[in-house]
Amino acid sequence: MNTRAIAVIYRAEMMRAINTLFQTIASPVISTSLYFVVFGSAIGSRIDSIDGVEYGLFIVPGLTMLTLLTQSISNASFGIYFPKFTGSIYEILSAPLSFYEALIGYVGAAATKSFVVGIIILATASMFVDMRIEHPIWMLSFLVLTCITFSLFGFIIGLWADSFEKLQIVPILVITPLVFLGGSFYSIEMLPPFWQTVSLFNPVVYLVSGFRWAFFEVSDVNVMTSLSVILIFLIACLVIVSWMFKTGYKLKE
Repeated sequence: MNTRAIAVIYRAEMMRAINTLFQTIASPVISTSLYFVVFGSAIGSRIDSIDGVEYGLFIVPGLTMLTLLTQSISNASFGIYFPKFTGSIYEILSAPLSFYEALIGYVGAAATKSFVVGIIILATASMFVDMRIEHPIWMLSFLVLTCITFSLFGFIIGLWADSFEKLQIVPILVITPLVFLGGSFYSIEMLPPFWQTVSLFNPVVYLVSGFRWAFFEVSDVNVMTSLSVILIFLIACLVIVSWMFKTGYKLKE
């Protein structure tokens, strides 16, 4: 394995994040604070608790997932789209490295940035509520798997997109609505039976549910089911990326 090439790609992507460090940190901190003011104070004053968990505390996993998914997709999609936009992607394709090595460099950097943002969000949330994590290993596992999986998904979007506008279509029109409708700020058990069934077709429900279980041992679906859904989606993304590189889809045009 060409570890030097992986390190070069990884370092270049991380340097881009460091150059916009204030934006990277300030944005999630401000967003998290605003969500706590709106949802934690305004709605929390009308909802004492959900499944025995204080409402302000209950929304922490969903709030983390909301930012984590969008950040992972954004970091990875822009990371691979920009070389396509500038034409430097051909240097990567002609270099003596496999697509797996390029994938590790780009996705690894995107996942690392998202992981750091996730930790920042949890640290910010701890200033508003008395944070507790029942299963820290499970929490970190879900956090890492989500960062990697959705960075892979973002990588696919970056390969598919042929304009900056298309980079925003999926995060804005698909991911954000799915997160808001995926039990991020409520339990799906609060919905009528029909909508509970519909919600189970939303993959974000399983991400949020598994992540919330790691905090409070409260979940809408079984934790092993949540883990299985994440792993299946990760494998599917790997298969799609592999096909795109092998066929040169949107890369050799």
